[in-house]
Amino acid sequence: MTAAAQGLPVLRVGTRGSRLALTQTTTAARAVAAAGGLEPELVTIRTEGDVLTGPLSQMGGTGVFATALRAALLAGSVDLAVHSLKDLPTAPVPGLEVAAVPEREDPRDALCARDGLTLAGLPAGAKVGTGSPRRAAQVRAARPDLEIVDIRGNVGTRLGRVAPGDLDAVVLAASGLRRLGLEDAITELIDPSVMLPAPGQGALALECRTEDASGDTPLAAALAAVDHLETRLAVTAERALLTRLEAGCAAPVGTFARIEDGVLVLDVVVADPDGSRVMRRSGRTAERGVDDARALGHRLGDELLADGAGRLARLTL
Repeated sequence: MTAAAQGLPVLRVGTRGSRLALTQTTTAARAVAAAGGLEPELVTIRTEGDVLTGPLSQMGGTGVFATALRAALLAGSVDLAVHSLKDLPTAPVPGLEVAAVPEREDPRDALCARDGLTLAGLPAGAKVGTGSPRRAAQVRAARPDLEIVDIRGNVGTRLGRVAPGDLDAVVLAASGLRRLGLEDAITELIDPSVMLPAPGQGALALECRTEDASGDTPLAAALAAVDHLETRLAVTAERALLTRLEAGCAAPVGTFARIEDGVLVLDVVVADPDGSRVMRRSGRTAERGVDDARALGHRLGDELLADGAGRLARLTL
C-alpha cells in the first residue's frame, strides 16, 4: 500500500548510495517515521566523496560526503538527511540543524586481520590498510614496525584486500561492520587505551531545515522522540573539542566521551601523523546539559592547544 493510500505524510530522507549508508538510513528513517506517523521515502544522492578518488585527507576530509546532502535539504528536495556523524563538519550551516542523534553504536575501531590476528600479534612488517590519518597515527604509535597502506573504497572492498589480498589487516569502524552484519570479520575490537575513535564515530546525525526542527509538527515530534540524550552529550563534547582545535574530520585526533556513574567523561588523543608522539588528556563534568558538554570539549581543547597540540598534529603551520 502506498503512503497516499494509507493517508500518511511522506518523509523524504536523503542518503548516500553505499550499502552502509542505505542500511543505516533505512533504520533511522523507519524509527523517525514510526515516531511521527510518517511514511519514509529514501532519496539517494550522489556526493562528491563518492565520485572523487584519492586520499580523503587531501579532498577536504570526510566532509565531502555531507555537502550534497545538505544542498538537497536547503533546496527542499528532501526533508531529512542521515549522516555518519564522524563525517559531518563541525561548522554549522545556516538554515540547517542536527535535530536528533539516535543512540550510538559501538564507537570503537575494529581490526580485521588474516588468521584471526590482533594488533599486538601482527608480525613485524605486516601491511595494515586505513584511509584515516587518525587511525594510521595511532597504529604507528602502538606498532611502529608495521607498514601503513592508504586505502579507499567501501567496507566490502576494504575487507577484500585482507589476505589472500595484498594486506594483512585493515582497520574499520566497528559500528559500520555491525550495521552490515559483518561482525565475524572482526578479529579485535581495539581498546580505546590503544586507539581512540573519531569524534562522533558510531553515531548518526539526523539533519533537517531549522524551521522543521521545532514547533508542533509530526517531524519535530518524531525527531525529539528518537534523540538520545547520553549520546548527544557525548558527541557534543567530542565535536566541541574538534571545533576548538580547528581540526577537520580527517585530523589525527581521537576522542571518546561517555557517561560513567552519572559523570560525563571525555578522553582525547592528539597525535603526530607519523605516530612518533602522542598527547593524551582526560576531563569530566558532573553537569548533564548540552552546554556543559560543549564547555567540557572547549576546556580540554584549550588545554591541548596551550600544550602545543596544534603543532604536534600539524593543525597549524
